[in-house]
Amino acid sequence: MQNNKQNILINKDEIHPLGWAIPPIDDLRSAIAYLKKYSNEYISTDLPVNIHAQLAGIYKIIGAGGTVIRPTQIGPAMMFNKIEGYPTSRILVGMLASRRRVSLLLGASEQELGKQLASAKRYFIPPIITSHKKAPCQEIVYKANNVDFDLRKILPAPTNTREDAGPFFCMGLILGSDPIDKNKSDVTIHRLCVQGKDELSIFFAPNRHIDDFRKRAEALGRSLPISINMGLDPAIYISASFEAPTTPFGFNELSIAGGLRAKPIELTKCISINEYCISKSEVVIEGEILPYIRIAEDQHTHTGKAMPEFSGYHGNANTSLPVIKVKAITTRKNPILQTLVGPGEEHVNLAGLPTEASIYIAIEEALPGLLQNVYAHSAGGGKLLAILQVKKLSLSDDCNVKQAAINAFAIYRELKNIIIVDEDVDIFDTNDVMWAMQTRYQSNIDTIFLPNITGHILDPSQSPDYNPYLSIKGSTCKTIFDCTVPWKMKNKFIRAQFDDVDPKLWAPSLYNK
Repeated sequence: MQNNKQNILINKDEIHPLGWAIPPIDDLRSAIAYLKKYSNEYISTDLPVNIHAQLAGIYKIIGAGGTVIRPTQIGPAMMFNKIEGYPTSRILVGMLASRRRVSLLLGASEQELGKQLASAKRYFIPPIITSHKKAPCQEIVYKANNVDFDLRKILPAPTNTREDAGPFFCMGLILGSDPIDKNKSDVTIHRLCVQGKDELSIFFAPNRHIDDFRKRAEALGRSLPISINMGLDPAIYISASFEAPTTPFGFNELSIAGGLRAKPIELTKCISINEYCISKSEVVIEGEILPYIRIAEDQHTHTGKAMPEFSGYHGNANTSLPVIKVKAITTRKNPILQTLVGPGEEHVNLAGLPTEASIYIAIEEALPGLLQNVYAHSAGGGKLLAILQVKKLSLSDDCNVKQAAINAFAIYRELKNIIIVDEDVDIFDTNDVMWAMQTRYQSNIDTIFLPNITGHILDPSQSPDYNPYLSIKGSTCKTIFDCTVPWKMKNKFIRAQFDDVDPKLWAPSLYNK
């Protein structure tokens, strides 16, 4: 791995065995302390804020980015220290809403983050159970069997907009286990809507492992105990967003976070259920997903909307979702509730970086040396659009680049469009990618359509109402745009070359900051 030495503080005693820097981070608080060493990466405010639409409206302009309606931008992470109605809570938004910031927090350059995660997947270190009598996440305990228990008064769950189905926990990492084989566990972020003083609804996109655990428990007539972990080491959140087949059924993604940090993630026994939680969480909600019971997501607001999704549109409120019965809440002192703006760059990085790693692993194993890098583009929310950078070494690679794209669709089924470019194109510069499309692409010979294939249910165009050739909602026509130069014509597409000089001598004010 290459280290970005201009942006990353490197302690010579803290280098990962695979070569990247290991920042001194093991929880959210140490991550914040680390960011404070850098300019324009973290800000805080003591001005009181309302959690109902106002907080998200503020950060939408300051730093959400992604597919959020303009105006928006990539900006610093932001801490709101005073939450109206919640004197002991703080809310952090945008911790992962910039690729540069993720680079700082994980210790690899922005361009190498996908490869870093791919390496961490191979170097995985399983979590361990700690023997702490009182874990940091259990400094303060609220039990649901107390008469005055009300999670709505304990935790400030924000709404993104005034059309939301209700208050949501957007960064709740669910930890659950297979009710048949407790050795199989999983962690995943899911949409959690507050429905009452001790109830949440939970939305599962298709084929999620926690939902498989829930269905198995329900078939046995049992609840599924889970912990909802919030306010975490950024490495945990990013690692948790891997999906099958890269992380197969029963593989605990906390092992990848351990691989990133070169040490295991610590777990602690929950106080009210038979499950574990992440020891250094800021907030843990302990509960059980109840069998057979379903509720409408917007049962209290009847807006018909859920919340803004990664696609930039409001998702529809689901009419029948499983219910989590809360048994306890535990927190650190003066806890930090972590959230995000639904369609923002934070989601791009959470979903996109594991997508990049998954594609890189699969193609490198199938076609070694062909794929140079991959970027899950912001315009697709980290899910729908990927840019593949390849290096052709022979005539056969004219075919292999197309095979690589097909392999990418196979490894990450939610992908919709793939653009393939040569090694001289910067995949992180959209203008450069579009330049390749304008000068190295002919639509009638360089486009491949793959119709009526499984896609993503939250893309509103993936519906028979939009495209009558689709069978069901969540199916799509996938497209490969081959914007590479044919092997036999490589010498006719050499970009104009300029002298390699150091511009600092002529413009020091631009570089000496």
